[in-house]
Amino acid sequence: MSQNKRSKRRRTTSSPLKLGLLRFAFALGSRFAPQSTVDRAARLFATPFASSRSRARAVNIDEEMRRSEISVGNKTIATYVWGNPARQPYALLVHGWSSFGLRFLPWVARLRAAGLAVVAFDQPGHGYSTGELCTLPDFVSTIRAIGRLYGNPALAIGHSLGGAALTLAQAEDWHAERIVVIAPTADMEAAAERFMQFMHLGTHLRERFLNWHERATGINVRDLHVRQHLRALGLPCLIVHDLDDFEVPWGEGELYARHWHNSRLLTTEGLGHHRVLDAPEVIDAALAFMHGKRVGERIVASPNLPFGLA
Repeated sequence: MSQNKRSKRRRTTSSPLKLGLLRFAFALGSRFAPQSTVDRAARLFATPFASSRSRARAVNIDEEMRRSEISVGNKTIATYVWGNPARQPYALLVHGWSSFGLRFLPWVARLRAAGLAVVAFDQPGHGYSTGELCTLPDFVSTIRAIGRLYGNPALAIGHSLGGAALTLAQAEDWHAERIVVIAPTADMEAAAERFMQFMHLGTHLRERFLNWHERATGINVRDLHVRQHLRALGLPCLIVHDLDDFEVPWGEGELYARHWHNSRLLTTEGLGHHRVLDAPEVIDAALAFMHGKRVGERIVASPNLPFGLA
């Protein structure tokens, strides 16, 4: 088993025994108590791991950073700011699922040296922010609230689910000048199916599982597939995805590159889903992209050429 897969299982549950018992309960409940089992599984899917908060608390805060809070709906969102976004162009950093804003600390010194202020934050239910459940629409609405406060960023960087949310958050009234998405999720329906399979939830409960999300958010999960939104985006984007990503398949990053016409794809190998975020070569590539250099490869597609390079 790969290191990434072992890491994923550790973050999903505290022990193999607990995981085994939970899978057994879901498999049994899928047959004998389908609705209550779906409700329990869907809430688990929307509950960030407790490690998001413990890892955030373990980070040493540097003296330049200013920590504050904003209200988004009924949640209190923790923000982290370096420099002055009101007077300087700034970089917005968007973490992924069960992560936290200060996960981007390896980026901060390099971004500051490039002349940017930096803004990071914890999504609802993550890090120091309040909340218990969190969904992709929550990610999107929080990004837009941060954007309304600080304005359009010169550069926005999103990892994993944060990459999808950052993409979906782009609109006429708020958008980044340039975007970097690292190991981005493209299809929440596929992510839900991977979760169901991993947790041994019966496949016959798929529609009920997806319907729980729609009842909770008011949005059909199929409407969150980023492919439906990419062709309308004209801003430059760099997609970074590792071939050895076992949590979000490389093909989801490649999908971004095929449908986002002003984008390029940088493929790495051996970094997986998490180490790719702060790999020095990835930070170098993002900064080169920010300065207008050509990084990665242009992906083109047509009905007769579904995959190709230009």
